[in-house]
Amino acid sequence: MHEYEIHQYRSAELIRRADEARLAREVARARRAARRRERQGAAEAESHTPRQRRPRFARVA
Repeated sequence: MHEYEIHQYRSAELIRRADEARLAREVARARRAARRRERQGAAEAESHTPRQRRPRFARVA
């Protein structure tokens, strides 16, 4: 009976660790998605500004 209890404990511990790892992956995935949306939103907002990124004509020497 003692071996069965040890097995149950180890099984529960492995399940707990797997749940924690799954949660950590989900959090990381959500953070990456949020950063991606933020970058995309900033790029869209920046693309509609009236100023140009670089001068239209090259400088004269």
